[in-house]
Amino acid sequence: MATIFSRIIAGEIPCHKIAENEEFFAFLDINPLASGHTLVIPKEEVDYLFDMEDDKLGRMMAFAKKIAAALSATIPSKRIALSVIGLEVPHAHIHLIPINQESDVQGRNKTSPAPEELSDLAARIREKF
Repeated sequence: MATIFSRIIAGEIPCHKIAENEEFFAFLDINPLASGHTLVIPKEEVDYLFDMEDDKLGRMMAFAKKIAAALSATIPSKRIALSVIGLEVPHAHIHLIPINQESDVQGRNKTSPAPEELSDLAARIREKF
């Protein structure tokens, strides 16, 4: 059975896409820890990030680096944090989270922005990608 992320890639479930290429897909988290919180996933279903082939993992990080640059150009923050969390979806993914302090990635303050807000933010980030 396809993961929710595979269903998002296939267009079965809507998302606020930031970017994609042949191998990877990036979209806004719908319950972000901070404005701009983005998920980067491989299109191929792999359960655990560190089970990916070394070359592919390197290409995923290079793709994420471009997303992080677009986030930095759009969202005022001190850094873009990279986190490998998320046990709830058996599909490798990384979180890119604009932060101003380390506690911003602790997960206590998830938000629920309106779909229109996410759509506008995704468009602004794509402009910088």
